Amino acid sequence: QGICRNVKTEEKQLQSKGGIRATLFVYAVVGIDAMVFASNAVSLVTYFNGYMNLSLTKSANAVTNFMGTAFLLSLFGAFITDTYFSRFKTSVLFGILPVLGYALLAVQAHLSQLRPFPCKDVPLSQKNRCESADSGQLAILYGGVYLIAFGNGGVKAPLVSLGADQFDEKNPKEAANLSSYFNWLLFFITIGAMLGVIFLVWIGDSKGWDWSFGVCSVALGLGILLLTMGKQFYRYNAPKGSPLTRISQVLVAAFRNRNLPLPQNKEDLHEIRSGEPENGMEVLQRTDQLKFLDRAAIPRTNQEASTSNAHGPWSLCTISQVEETKIVIRMLPIILSTIFMNTCMAQLQTFTIQQCITMNRKIGNFVIPASSIPVIPQLFQLILIPVYDRIFVPTVRKYTGIPSGIRQLQRIGAGLVLSAVSMAVAAVVESRRKSVAVEHSMVDSASPLPMSVFWIVYQYIILSAAEIFTLVGLLDFFHAESTSGMKSLGLAISWSSLAFGYFTSAVFVSIINKLSGGWLANNNLNRDKLDYFYWSLAGVSVLNFGFYLLCASWYKYKKQVQDQENHI
Repeated sequence: QGICRNVKTEEKQLQSKGGIRATLFVYAVVGIDAMVFASNAVSLVTYFNGYMNLSLTKSANAVTNFMGTAFLLSLFGAFITDTYFSRFKTSVLFGILPVLGYALLAVQAHLSQLRPFPCKDVPLSQKNRCESADSGQLAILYGGVYLIAFGNGGVKAPLVSLGADQFDEKNPKEAANLSSYFNWLLFFITIGAMLGVIFLVWIGDSKGWDWSFGVCSVALGLGILLLTMGKQFYRYNAPKGSPLTRISQVLVAAFRNRNLPLPQNKEDLHEIRSGEPENGMEVLQRTDQLKFLDRAAIPRTNQEASTSNAHGPWSLCTISQVEETKIVIRMLPIILSTIFMNTCMAQLQTFTIQQCITMNRKIGNFVIPASSIPVIPQLFQLILIPVYDRIFVPTVRKYTGIPSGIRQLQRIGAGLVLSAVSMAVAAVVESRRKSVAVEHSMVDSASPLPMSVFWIVYQYIILSAAEIFTLVGLLDFFHAESTSGMKSLGLAISWSSLAFGYFTSAVFVSIINKLSGGWLANNNLNRDKLDYFYWSLAGVSVLNFGFYLLCASWYKYKKQVQDQENHI
């Protein structure tokens, strides 16, 4: 009776934790992080170029590398939280680093002896004072920037996983809430990004960079404090050891057993037979794909065991461990097929701002700043996300019976289609913009064209919908398909798609420019062939979608021992 009473007490305590209440703390911290990150993503080029006297090319590359590194380092944060620390501890530990990074940049921006004399708007008589930043000043600059990138990357996967841990995937009601969690996660990211682009950018322009960096540091510090305030409400997922080690063991064991024949009866393959899964890991059903990895689970005979370490973790693995490795391998083509969409988004956002500078940005007597143009897709996302989550998903769920309405791979595919459509619409709008310049003899004029900037809205609406489908679909997919011991790693893999999108964007522009003979080489959009560039993006996007269809058709959803087989 005492044991039963203790079990009931533990169940009651578990039920009192987690849920929507716990995720509110995560939403708030994610929003603060997005506010700070987005504001610096659009303004750091100005600081590097105008205040630290780096060239425009070096400044642009520094910002691109900073953003790409931040997303790519989410893999390291995922490894730490899956292997050593809880999601909460990892989020707090890495969250401290950006606070220190922005504080370091604030001190440098405030103390003139720590930076060169700024060249921005310097009169011609004082141009001789525009010296380059010395090695010590650059060390402080890049030290602060990469403290921020390291901390921001380390927080991304564990923080999102911490929020997802608050819902039980095996509970039908909580499974539906888990799908909504990723939708509303993007909603709060969007709100934070909007606040950053509007208010933090304004602080930097009007009050100074020391104020801007200082506010960023304080805001992130308050975010960590807010995260710790929700500690009593969280459900915690203890680390289960390094997933990279388990994957390596499977690969090594499969290679060692490469000459052993696969048993005809799959029951002869090694698996934990006790009622409790090993180390809290779920027991997975064997799949017929990647059969060569099954050799890692072949037990050796007594004669073979006497001549080798046949039962060590590097010679014999469980079928669940083998299936975990298969899941990761099956995920890789999916993530590869989504990188190009993020490359397109990076190019579209960059060139769209340049297009807007040439267009009529007036609303009455107010002129919309070109740097505030990214607010437009964010506004549409704020409208589309509730519509998707509260209208589309419940309606479709009635017919499919799937908690998320449609399967994650279907959702990602829909986003890729919309991405290709947005590129085509962007090409049509650019053709129209250039024709207006020709009609009014303004090809070489710096004056705004008699064409409203709101023509850009069409491509932004489609692009916003594409991001809702693909980005959220990726997060949901990689979290759902990852085993309990690699949830953070799965989410980090989805973030890495953004990282490689940033890294490959400049490469793609260079390749197209070289192959085309200079479509974008005139530094004058009215003479450049940006519309051709957009059409090439649309064409490659269609080919990329075909590749994605092959990858999605080949993918098999994760199956636990009690699950029925699922199909895409």
